[in-house]
Amino acid sequence: MSTDSQDLDNKVTVSKEVGLSIEDPCADSLNESSLALSAPAEDAAHQAEEGTVTDEDERPAWSSKFLYILAQVGFSVGLGNVWRFPYLCQKNGGGKSSFYTEYLYYFVVSLAGFFAALYYNVIVGWSIFYFTQSFQEPLPWKDCPLITNATGSYIVPECEKSSATTYYWYREALDISNSISESGGLNWKMTLCLLGAWIIVCLSMMKGIQTSGKVVYFSSLFPYLVLFCFLVRAMLLEGSVDGIVHMFTPKIEIMLDPTVWRDAAIQIFFALGLGCGGVIAFSSYNKKDNNCHSDAVLVSFINFFTSILATLVVFAVLGFKANIVTTKCVELNTQKIVGYLGTEISYDVIPPHIDFSKVSREDYQQIIGVIRGVKENDFSQLGLDSCDITEELNQGVQGTGLAFIAFTEAMTHFPGSPFWSVMFFLMLMSLGLGSMFGNMEGIITPIVDTFKIRKEYITVGCCILSFFVGLMFVQRSGNYFVSMMDEYSASLPLLPIVFLENVAVAWIYGTDRFYEDLKEMLGFRPFRVYYYMWKYITPLLLLAMLVASLVQMGLAPPTYTAWIQELAQEQSLSFPPWGLAVCITLMVIAVLPLPVVFCLRYCNIKNKNAIMKESARHTREEEEEGKASSSMTSSSSSSSRKESSSRQTDPETNSHDSANYVVVDITEMTESVV
Repeated sequence: MSTDSQDLDNKVTVSKEVGLSIEDPCADSLNESSLALSAPAEDAAHQAEEGTVTDEDERPAWSSKFLYILAQVGFSVGLGNVWRFPYLCQKNGGGKSSFYTEYLYYFVVSLAGFFAALYYNVIVGWSIFYFTQSFQEPLPWKDCPLITNATGSYIVPECEKSSATTYYWYREALDISNSISESGGLNWKMTLCLLGAWIIVCLSMMKGIQTSGKVVYFSSLFPYLVLFCFLVRAMLLEGSVDGIVHMFTPKIEIMLDPTVWRDAAIQIFFALGLGCGGVIAFSSYNKKDNNCHSDAVLVSFINFFTSILATLVVFAVLGFKANIVTTKCVELNTQKIVGYLGTEISYDVIPPHIDFSKVSREDYQQIIGVIRGVKENDFSQLGLDSCDITEELNQGVQGTGLAFIAFTEAMTHFPGSPFWSVMFFLMLMSLGLGSMFGNMEGIITPIVDTFKIRKEYITVGCCILSFFVGLMFVQRSGNYFVSMMDEYSASLPLLPIVFLENVAVAWIYGTDRFYEDLKEMLGFRPFRVYYYMWKYITPLLLLAMLVASLVQMGLAPPTYTAWIQELAQEQSLSFPPWGLAVCITLMVIAVLPLPVVFCLRYCNIKNKNAIMKESARHTREEEEEGKASSSMTSSSSSSSRKESSSRQTDPETNSHDSANYVVVDITEMTESVV
C-alpha cells in the first residue's frame, strides 16, 4: 500500500510539473495582470525613512503623518486663501465630498495642474521681486517719483493720476503694455525672478518628498506665524474694526445670484487643489490603510480656518487703509465746503457744533446730509465726495491688485513698514511654493510611476521646460496671460474635471463598491450621508453650475483688465479673436485627458477581451480534436479503453481544462465591467 501511495504521489507531482510547463498565452496574460495589480500594493507596503531609500525600486514614504498633513496643507493653502477668498467675501457678501473622493481616485497627469504650475510660479517670482525691494526705508512704492528738469521738479503724471503703489506695480515692476496684443519684449527683472523661482522649486523637489518634505516645515508653518502677527498688528490700527464688521455684514440679496455659487464652488476646488493631481500624488506615499477620512476632514477644516484667518487680516488692513483714505477725503472736501461758505452755501445750514479746524467722519457725514437736503438737484455741481468708509470697502480688489497694490499701500503706513513688507512677501513666497510642490508632484509622480524614470531627471526636465514656457508671462504683456490662464485653464476647467471624477467613482465604479473599499481601508463605514452626496446631490449641483457657467460665458464674452498708460487707469477690454481662440483651447486641453484616457482604456480592454476569446476558442478546438482522435483509438482495443478511462482522471488533463474555464470566466468578468 505504501509503494502504491508513493507511486501515486510521484504521478501527481509529475502531472503538476507538466501542467505548469504548458504554454498558455491567456495564463501569461493573467499572470502579468496579477503582477501589475499587485505591484501598487507591494510598493505601498515599502516604508522608508525620510531621506533614505534602501532600494532603487522602493517607493519612498512619509516619515510621519504630521509631515504628510503639512504637505497637504501647504498644497491646499495657497495664494488664493489670501487674495481670492477675501475678494469673493467682499464681492458676494458671503466640497468636502469631492476632496474625500479624490484621495482615493488616481487621476492621470492633469493638464489643469500643469497650466496652474506655469503661471503660479510667475506669482512666486513677483513675490521674490517685491521681497528683494522691501529692504529699503522708505519703501520704494511709498511715494511717487519726481522728474527734475531745467524748469523744476514735478510728479510723474501717470503716478499722480493713480497712486504710488499702483504706479510701482504697473510701471516699475511689470512695465506693462496697454493690451495683450502688445508684447513689448521680455522684462529682464521678472525673467530673473522667474528663473530664481524655478531653481528653488527644482532643488526642493529633486529628491521627491525626501527634500520637499523638509521644506514644507517652513513653507506650511511660517505663513501662520505671519498671519497671526499681522492680525494682532492690524487690530491695533484705527479703522480695522470697520473692515471686520464689513466682512461679517451679509448681503442676502446677492445670494440669489447663481454666479455667487459658481464662484464659491470654483474657490473650493481651487483652494483644496481638487482635480490637479497633487492630493493624490501626496497621498500615494501613504500606507494602504491610511485613514483618508480623517485626513480629508482635517485638511478641509485647516483650509477653511486659514481662509477665515487670512480674510480677517485682509479686511482689518483694508479697514485701516479705508480709514486713511476717507480721512484724507474729509480733509480735502472740508476745504471745499469752507470755500463755498457765504457764496454757494449759507453759514446757517452748518450745525453750530462743527469745528472746521478738526472735522471727523461723523461730522462730515452730517454736514453733507444737510447740504444735500438744502441744495437738492444742485448738490452734484458742488463736487463734494461722500467720503463713506463703507463705499471704500465695497470697492472690490482681487488677486494681484489686492496683494501688490492695496496691501502694499496699507503697509506703507505701518510703523516699521520695511519689516512688515519683508514678512508679507516672504509669506507669499512660502504659500506659493507650498502649492507649487503639490502641483509639480501631481505632474511628476504619475510619469515616474508609469515610465520608471529617475525622479531627478524628470524634475529637472519639467522645471526647465516650464521656465521656457513661462517666459510668455514675463513679457510686458505677461500679466494679461496670467489672468487668462488663471481663469480659463486652471479655474473653469475644474468644474467638468471634478464632475467627471465624481461620476466615474459614483456611477461607473459604483458607490457600493467604493463603500466596500473604504470599509476595508478604514475599518469602518463612512457616514451614510456621503453615499447620497456622492451619488446624487454633488453631481447634480456640479452639473447645474457647469451649465450655468457655459451659459454665462455664451452671454458675456471673455474680457480682461488692461492698464492704459496714457489714462493711468484700468479698462476692461475684449480679447482679440486669437485671444478668444486661446481661451477656448486652454479649456478644451485642460479637460481633454479625461475622454482620451477613457477611450484608450476602453479600447485596450476590448482588445484584451478579443485576444482572450480567441485563445479560449483555439484551446477548445484543440481539446475537441484530441478527444476525437482519442475515441477512435480507444475503439480498437479494451486496453485503450482503460487508458482512456484513466486519462479522464489524469490531473494533467484536469489542470488544462481548469485553465480553460478560468480564461472563460475572466473574459466574462471583464466584459461585465466594460
